[in-house]
Parts: sequence; C-alpha cells; structure tokens
Amino acid sequence: MEDTALKPIFDWFDKQGWNPLPFQLETWRAYLAGKSGMIQVPTGSGKTYAAVMGAIATMLQAPSRGLQLLYITPLRALSRDIEQSIQRPILEMGWNLRVESRTGDTSSSKKTRQLKHMPDILITTPESLSLMLAYPGAKELFKFLRGVILDEWHELMSSKRGTQAELSLSHLRGICPNLQTWAVSATLGNVQEAAQVAVGLNADPVIIQTDIQRKTVIKSILPESVDSFPWAGHLGLHMLDELVNALDIEKSTLIFTNTRFQSERWFQALSYAMPEHTHRIALHHGSIDVKEREAIEAGLKSGVIKWVVCTSSLDLGVDFQPVERVVQIGSAKNLARLLQRAGRSAHVPQGTSEIFFLPTNALELLEISAFRKGLEAGDMEVRRPLNRPYDVLIQHLVSLACGDGFEAKETLQNLRSTVSYANLTNEEFTWILEFITQGGKCLSSYPRFKKVVLENGIYQISDPQIARMHRMGIGTITSNQAVQIRYMNQTKIGTVEESFVSKMQKGDVFFFAGKQLEFLMMKDMVVYVKAAHKKSTVTPTWAGGNLAISDSLSAHLRHEIEISREGGNLNQELKCVLPILSAQKRISHLPATNELLIEVCKTREGQHLYVFPFEGRFVHEGLGFLWGYRFANQKNATFTISVNDYGFEILAPKDYPFQELFSEQFFDTQNLHEDIKASLNISELTSRKFRGIAQVAGLVFKGYPSAKKTANQLQVSSSLLYDVFSKYEPENLLLKQAEREALDEQLEVHRLARTLDRIRQLTTVWKATRRPSPFAFPLLVERLNSRMSNESLLERIERMKQQWSR
Repeated sequence: MEDTALKPIFDWFDKQGWNPLPFQLETWRAYLAGKSGMIQVPTGSGKTYAAVMGAIATMLQAPSRGLQLLYITPLRALSRDIEQSIQRPILEMGWNLRVESRTGDTSSSKKTRQLKHMPDILITTPESLSLMLAYPGAKELFKFLRGVILDEWHELMSSKRGTQAELSLSHLRGICPNLQTWAVSATLGNVQEAAQVAVGLNADPVIIQTDIQRKTVIKSILPESVDSFPWAGHLGLHMLDELVNALDIEKSTLIFTNTRFQSERWFQALSYAMPEHTHRIALHHGSIDVKEREAIEAGLKSGVIKWVVCTSSLDLGVDFQPVERVVQIGSAKNLARLLQRAGRSAHVPQGTSEIFFLPTNALELLEISAFRKGLEAGDMEVRRPLNRPYDVLIQHLVSLACGDGFEAKETLQNLRSTVSYANLTNEEFTWILEFITQGGKCLSSYPRFKKVVLENGIYQISDPQIARMHRMGIGTITSNQAVQIRYMNQTKIGTVEESFVSKMQKGDVFFFAGKQLEFLMMKDMVVYVKAAHKKSTVTPTWAGGNLAISDSLSAHLRHEIEISREGGNLNQELKCVLPILSAQKRISHLPATNELLIEVCKTREGQHLYVFPFEGRFVHEGLGFLWGYRFANQKNATFTISVNDYGFEILAPKDYPFQELFSEQFFDTQNLHEDIKASLNISELTSRKFRGIAQVAGLVFKGYPSAKKTANQLQVSSSLLYDVFSKYEPENLLLKQAEREALDEQLEVHRLARTLDRIRQLTTVWKATRRPSPFAFPLLVERLNSRMSNESLLERIERMKQQWSR
C-alpha cells in the first residue's frame, strides 16, 4: 500500500533517470506510516526531496483543501531555492498542488491573498509563522495542516529562533493533534536530542541516517615563511597573491569569510588584483539589499559570476551545483561550520568537496591541522536547546492573544510538551501571565504594558493598537539599530549599523556592497548616498561576537601541539609553523595534552601570568576574571586581563607573587557562579543582555517603519527598565534570564566548569621567561592594540619577532 501511494513519486524519479536513495525511501515510508523524526545526512545528498515527497504522496493520495504542509527555513534566501525544488516535480507531473513562500521579502498584497486562499505547501521562516499566529483566524488557517518540515535544524535549534519555532509548533499540535514533524540536518553531534526537540516530548522520533560518504579535501594555502607572516590577528590580506595564484577564474568558487567587514575588504582586494575580471567577481552578505543578493545567486547558478566573496549568508542549503570549489579565509573555529561550507561545492550525493584553507595568521596553521584530524575522526559539535527563555515565551503568548486568544491550562500543557519549557513551573507561568496582563509589580501603572486581558477564560489582546505594535516587533534577532542605504532615486543598496553612520559627515566616502559611496545625508533612519569616483578604504564594521573554537576542535588542537612536540612525521601545516613552535619550545615549553602550561614573565609593564588551556576565548574570559578575583582575595592588586582562543593573560604590578598564591582552590567549582559574579562587572554584562531581552519581550518598542527609534533611545529605555526592576523587583524573571544568559552564553560557564575539572587533572608546568613566548604573542598584541598607535604597535611587534628568531 505504501509503494502504491509512492507511485507518483517513483514515476517522477524515473522521468529524471534517478533511483531513490535508501534513506529517501525510508523517510517516505515512515511519513506514510504517520511517524515523525529527523533526517541527518551529509550536505547535498537529497534531503529536500526526502523530506517533502512523503508528504506530497499523502496529499496526492488523499486530497484536501487549505494548507497541508509547512516548510520552515532559517533563511529567507533559502525559501526561493526550496520553492523551485518543490515546484519542479509538481509542474513536470501536473500534480494539483500549489507551492508558495511567505517571508519578510513577500509583498503585502501576496500575504493578504494567502490568508484568504492558502497554498497546499507554504515555505516560511519562524518569524513569519509567529506573525501568522498573531492574527485572528489562525485556527481556521491551520486546521488542515498535516506536516511540518524544519530545514537546517542544526542552525535553528540552539538559538531563540529555534525556541520560537518550538513554541509555534506546540500551538499547532494543539490545533492538529496528528501533526507530523520532520527535522532536516546535515551536521550535528547530538542527533537523538535534536530530533526530540523537533518533534516534542509527546512523540518518539525516527532517526533516518545514511552511509553516504562525502569526501572533504582540505588544501592549505601556506605562506613561504612564517617569519614574514603575521603571528596574530589580521584579515589574511598578506596572502592575496597566493590566493589569486591558487585559484582559477574559470572555476566557480565561494570564498567564505567570518565577518561582513572582512568580506568587504577581501572583495576590494580581489577586484584590485584582477581588474579585468571584476564583472565575474561578486560580494554577498546579509546587509546587502535582497534584490542584489538574488541577482548574485542567479549569476552564480548560471555561471556568469565565478567568484563570490561571502559570509554565512551562503552557508546553508542553497543548491549551487555549479560551485566547484570553496575557500575558507581564517579559521572557521567549528568543525560543523567548516563541513557545512565545504559542502557548498560538489553539491550532489557522493560528491567530493574541495576546500582551500587560507590562514590569516601563523598560529591558525595549528587550527587547520586540527580541523583535518577532527574531520577524519568524524567528530562533530553538539547543539543544545535553550532553557526556558522567558522573553520568547512572553512574545509567543502575546502573539497568541493577538490572534484567536489562548486558554491558560491548555497552553501550559502545550508548553510543557516542548523540550525548552518542559520544566516550566506553575509559579513561573503565573508570573508571566500576570506580567502580560498587569505589567508585573513595577509596570502596573502604565496601560501600554497591560497588553492582555482575561475574558470568559480566554486571554486576548487588550487593544488593537497594542496588537499592531506587537506584530511589528515579532522576532528574536536583536542587534544594533540598522539604517537603510539608498541612492537619491530611492534605489536600495543595503543596511549598515547606526553607530557607523553617526560618525560620518557630508562628503565622506566609504566602501559598501562593492561600491564607492559618498555620504549625502541621513533622514528618517535612511542614509542617502551617491556613487563616488574618489577611492576610499573606509569600510563599515558590524557588531558581532568573536567566533570561539569549539570543544571538539580544542581537543584536536591540543593533540596537534603534542604531535609537533614529539616531532616525527609532521603534515605540511605543522612543518610550516615549526619555526614558531621551535621558538616556543626553546623559550618556554610545548605542553602535552596532559599538561597545563603557565608562564610568568617580568617586563617594564609589570608581572605577566600567561595560562594556556586552549578552550576558546569565552571560557578564557571567564577563567581570567575568576583567577584574577581569587588571586586578589589573597593579595590585593589591580589586574589587566586579555584573552584569545589559546589562553589568557593576567598583568599585575611588578613582583606580584603569582606562583606563591597558586593553589587547589583555583580549580574549585563549588562557588563558581558566585565568584564569577564577584569577579566581573556582572551588572553591566547583565544590563547588556537585558537590552535584547527587553526588545524580544516587547518592553521596548522599536518604532514604526517610517519613524524607527535610534539605538541610543532603545538603550536608554531598556537601561531605565533594568534599573527599575533591579531596585524594586529583583525577583523579575527577565532579570534572572539576563543574568543566566550573561553567565551561560557570554562566558560559557558550564564549559568553564568542565575546563576547571579537566585542568585539575593536568600536570601544571610553570615556566619563567625573559620575554613573552610565541604562544603569548597574540595576547600581547590584543592588549597593546587598544593602547598604542598602529604604527608603534607594528614596530614593537617586528622588534619582538626579530628577538624570537634569534
């Protein structure tokens, strides 16, 4: 019977000359059996058709009306590609099914039409789904829904957008108890947990995996000598000539960078290096206007554009089959991220992905070597769901109140069927209901915070104006306020952050989206520019956290250092970086995996303590402040702390007795949270986190589309609320969430505790050096960079490198 239902699918596959892969057949049959689960196979193996064809077979076998399949994707850019992929068999076979997308890029007229006549299959984002639930008639809209597909689930799951999707799904399951959910993922280390998060706690997920092996070939572009190559920092532009010589303009190539600023600078450099091919090189990142991004994607698919410098905007499942090669500039810091990017090339089952790795500094050669070993071992990072983010829940409940309303008991039951809110207590839920109806203890005197009212057992929105304001703020992505860039004829170019534009004066020229632009004026949060002939190196910078090496990668990194310590058969990266490692061994020590290296060094600046756990910058930030606090408790002093992915530095006054004060208590995790709070300005860190939480929870209104609030206005509003809650309502759940996010997300306190446990087992190796060692060099640069002019910094760096080489 199952194969009878699948006959239309088999017919289309036969028409293409394809045979369904075993994992595709397994997925279709599981879907027809009414099961939910997760598909976890390599990138480019045919996941999309595995996910949708079972649902399509059901729709063809038992036709229904209205929306039957919801396809949720993390990026708007993916929706176009997915729509085309699903549309193809439907058009070729003449199936009576309609497919449409509904994202932030969809026109208002099309959205209005969709609400009156929904397609059979709708492709959307978590934000757009939440917005649909925030309109009356949502139950009627979704009552025929049979299935939901969560695409690129590894990207969504461990973020607030994933939690937003979880909450929306819990409500849809309340409307449609037999709703099936299938998650699709390529790179995850905790598949069972991820599947459970996707399907909810009331279902037993089926895990579909495959033995398809996609080979990933990593080729390093190495400097001729590390003596003349930067030892820390930098964008990698020193290797411009080497990259151009290694690539072929006739081969379709994605050149990945880790930041938008870096992508802009590399696009400038490549355009300068290859002026005769500028029409074949493009720039793609999330701040460039959507129409230009679409044109670039179309040019890449058609082969008109050969090289695209990009960021994570092209990380995920867009199918660019012409792409033959991928370049990663700088360490990807994460095995899953590198594998995902490598998978953009040879995007077909059993294809061989080729990725060129270009280091931006010498010590990244160690990371390249660690990446290769990690992928060979099949290691992959885990991603975990968030634990009860109250701001997302508040937004969700107000959205439901804007729609058909909700009943408390039924909604709490739905919430507890999710992994993120399984442990939500009655007291927490009661507090949140009081918060959205009365404004809590502190805001009860202000009508705008009394958003929801209880009528006949149903929580509904209190005022249509509040509903309109809430719908404009739906979403969980918060960042510095963005302003649009337009030509005077209103043609959109993209967006930059307000903080960058605020420093500009009329006539200033800057480089953005591959164009030289002259600033004319800023009006109503829109920057007006004109094309400029004057060249400029001024490039916008965007706020964003530094990427930190993952757990899995850090373990391989430590192992690579031990291999280089022992000598023997070294790979090309370790051979290239060997002069630096030899200098480290001569001046200090190369630590084995069972050793913790601590260096002390006295200079004119004071007494330096360098510690190298190799656990990532966020762990080291917490560890540095924690150890500084515990040192100060024994002998008071003022410390300066610097961190990077390899270790941290504590700079103290001259002759500070670090080694005498070092003891077992430095590894203690008993009072870890309390000591971290005491060691850091936790109130400032918490206040920064609270700004984003206040926006998600709807406490701060970002303004209307034609009158957006400035970043300063938003900051003042959220800071005022933070101060009021701290003083008069310290038990406020949003305050507690801000503190939890500051500790767990910013400082990775859980990983920090594991690090303390690990290094307690290690042999501590103390080394007194006459000058900072090569491993300490990046920490030195990080600290000096904020205190010295660039010229004097470079002079000092070169002087120190010459000393090391001697």
